[in-house]
Amino acid sequence: MKSKMTSLVGATLMVALTLTACGSGSGSGNATSAGSGSTSSSTGSADPNATIEVGSLYEPQNLDNTGGGGQGVTEAFNGNVYEGLFKLGDDGKVENLLAKDYKVSPDGLTYTFTLQSGVTFHSGDPLTSADVKYSIEKVIAKDSQSARKSSFTGIKSITTPDDSTVAVKLSTKSISFVYNLSYVWVINDQAKDLTTSEDGTGPYKLGTWKRGSSLSLDLFTGYWGTPPTNKGVVFHYFTAATALNNALLTNAVDIVTSEQSPDALAQFKDNKDYKVNDGHSTTKLLLAFNDRVKPFDNALVRKAVTSAIDNRKLLNSIWGDYGTLIGSMVPPTDPWYEDLTTVNPYDVELAKKQLSEAGYANGFGFTLDTPNYDPHPTAATFIKGELAKVGITVTINVITADEWYTKVFKNHDFAATLQEHVNDRDVVWYGNPDFYWGYDNPEVTKLVNQAEQSDTTDDQTALLKKANQQIAADAASDWLYLYPQIVVASSSLSGYPINGLNSQFYAYTIKKS
Repeated sequence: MKSKMTSLVGATLMVALTLTACGSGSGSGNATSAGSGSTSSSTGSADPNATIEVGSLYEPQNLDNTGGGGQGVTEAFNGNVYEGLFKLGDDGKVENLLAKDYKVSPDGLTYTFTLQSGVTFHSGDPLTSADVKYSIEKVIAKDSQSARKSSFTGIKSITTPDDSTVAVKLSTKSISFVYNLSYVWVINDQAKDLTTSEDGTGPYKLGTWKRGSSLSLDLFTGYWGTPPTNKGVVFHYFTAATALNNALLTNAVDIVTSEQSPDALAQFKDNKDYKVNDGHSTTKLLLAFNDRVKPFDNALVRKAVTSAIDNRKLLNSIWGDYGTLIGSMVPPTDPWYEDLTTVNPYDVELAKKQLSEAGYANGFGFTLDTPNYDPHPTAATFIKGELAKVGITVTINVITADEWYTKVFKNHDFAATLQEHVNDRDVVWYGNPDFYWGYDNPEVTKLVNQAEQSDTTDDQTALLKKANQQIAADAASDWLYLYPQIVVASSSLSGYPINGLNSQFYAYTIKKS
């Protein structure tokens, strides 16, 4: 999640553990063997011995992305400390990384990967196929909290014919299989204590983690690919946006990965010493209903609640001119995006009519479980006021991220909740009736499954558009808005990522002049 919860659930929403293109500078900086995506344009000469000071609000819960490490560990470690067989670039394209190449059997059920040669872990152990097998199995293990765990339920077997070859057999075709593998960090199968240490193959290794303060990444001199354009990175963690901005103004940090205080942007926009980048985000703020329980098991009630809330007013109150309304779980950077904001428009009179038709002409009451970190309490208060206009009484129950994970995500003990989901291409979760919000439309499940078994991306896109249209028509959730992705940096920096795809932040291309 784009927040501490994101930390807990990873992608499962944010959980958490990365769209709307508002216009931003793009170019190419130096990249590792993985290639490069959209980054800030390069300027001036760079100091190869510079340490990049990064400011962030998202400290890891722990260092294991299958153990609840969350958004913070993804931001710091993905691509920097750990690498996958494939890489999701800042431009959203999937590229080979630790996989030198791969082949797919004619029936689409067997993927055979050949690994890059000469790759070593930070401990000095060589990369082998056994490590890849271990890493995939770690993601799909029973106790895994990986955001992409459900994406690999079709794996039938993983074999290692030799040290450089991995063969994965699927029970059903999966057109997204390679894409999903970009989320799997390859870890040394002999590594221990991964919540506090690491053993990856990336260009940086873990330096020092001072909980509540900072996390440093040091250059890994044995890196198999193109070395970083800097000497190292330090992530500095803050609990308040104001303190983070002050750190940037006083040169305590060089860059802010995700600006959370739009009112403070003027001081950077009008200053030649800084650059404000408006990139692409994949983080959606949801009012998620428990579609299993009354009254939210009635689609007409969900539609009424959605139409009673002025999402534009909410977005503007929190983000000003930034952010986007989307009307569905699909952000503009997903291939199957369509503007569905008119399906359940803001219309108080329509909401009252729908409530009456659903048998709730006099309204009803429900408890809204609300995470205790911004912007959830603010959004909850706004929603309470909006729904009161149509006779719905909202009781706000503020809970911690840990309580949310247990009560809502795990036990499904809620009527409605607020939550952030950071991942792209995550509309498919509405095809899983067992997911925490309990949406169960057999036709949508069928479309999602057919899309995953498509022969072409065009077929996949067409099917997921149909699924998304039905999900929106059913008002399965109220997708309040899409977060902006605002990266603010010193003008002395270049080559940094400007998008927020799944909260990753590739630091190895950053240059400091």
